[in-house]
Amino acid sequence: MMAPVVRRTWAPRGETPILLHRGRWHKKVSAIAALTVPAHRRRVGLYFSLLSDANFTATKVVQFLRNLSAQLQKPLIIVWDRSLTHRAKIVNRFFQRHSKLHREFLPPYAPDLNPVEMLWGHLKGNPLANFAPTDTKALAYSTRYHATRLRRRKDLLRSFLYATPLFLRPK
Repeated sequence: MMAPVVRRTWAPRGETPILLHRGRWHKKVSAIAALTVPAHRRRVGLYFSLLSDANFTATKVVQFLRNLSAQLQKPLIIVWDRSLTHRAKIVNRFFQRHSKLHREFLPPYAPDLNPVEMLWGHLKGNPLANFAPTDTKALAYSTRYHATRLRRRKDLLRSFLYATPLFLRPK
């Protein structure tokens, strides 16, 4: 649903801000992302993909992994949650055919251990807070814009990793 995350805001005294949005409208923008950390730990990267009015199926997950491995062209260890799409047969076959890709699963029901969940929480609670899009195109555009800007914030991307007890700590 496209109801905005409502945050406090400043307004002139006596002029309460009004946030208009559509209720009971179930259109959406689905997202998938990867935070990358090379072996030397100096840089953190962000790769993401968005779909309007659709879910990420196992086929779309494989397509994302194929694009990610083509971009990075190095062995990868994928650490992700236990979503059904991540454990689907087509995804398993993809990993069997690509020996440079390995995967590890996070414990079940542990979004607090997933740095990508921290990333989405930051986007929803900060740049997209109080944003009431009129359609999925506007939501996708704004999400893409802010996620792309976030790519340049290496300190912030690194903080998503540091916020979880499972990942890298500063040296």
